[in-house]
Amino acid sequence: MTSSPQPIRIILADDHALVRAGMRALLDKLPNVVVLAEASDGREVLELVQAQAPDVVVMDIAMPGLNGLEAAERLAREFPKVRVVILSMHQNEEYVYRALKAGVVGYLLKKAATAELEIALQCVLRREIYLSREISQQLPKTFAMEDIARLKTPFEKLTNRQREILQLIAEGQNTKQIAERLKISPKT
Repeated sequence: MTSSPQPIRIILADDHALVRAGMRALLDKLPNVVVLAEASDGREVLELVQAQAPDVVVMDIAMPGLNGLEAAERLAREFPKVRVVILSMHQNEEYVYRALKAGVVGYLLKKAATAELEIALQCVLRREIYLSREISQQLPKTFAMEDIARLKTPFEKLTNRQREILQLIAEGQNTKQIAERLKISPKT
C-alpha cells in the first residue's frame, strides 16, 4: 500500500478580495493543494503563519499595513521553513531583487498560466528558486545571489519599524491612527 503525498498547505495573501477568490479557485483545482487561510495584509499573514504552519505563502507585494516584501523578510527570519512565493504584476528588476533579498523563493507574474503556478509550487517545495520566464530572461546573465546581498536601497537603510510607519503614512493615516494601530504613544 502506498501513501499519497502530503498536500501542499498554502496561505494566500492579497489585499483584493476578488483576486484572492480567483487565486483560491485556481489553487483548489490543483491536486494535493490545500488553502488553509487567506489574508489581506502582511500583518495578517504573520499571524496566520504562526497559527496554521503552512508550507507555502503565496502573496502579493502591494498590500496595506505591512507589504508583501516586508512580510516575506519577517517570515524568512521567524519561520525559515515556510516558502514564500510572490505573485505580482511588477516585473522590473528592483522588485525581483528586493524580493529575493527578503527571502522569497518564488516570483510569479499575475499574468502567468495556471500550469506555471503548479510548477512554481513544486519547485519551491524542492528547495529550488522559481522565477517566471519573463523575469529570468530579463535578469543579467551574471546574476548571482551574492549580488543581491550587496544591494542597498535608501528604503533598506530604514529600520523595520520606520518602514512600517512609512507604509502607514503612505496609506494616509495620521499620527494618532498610526499610534493606535502600532500600540505606541503618539509622541513616539
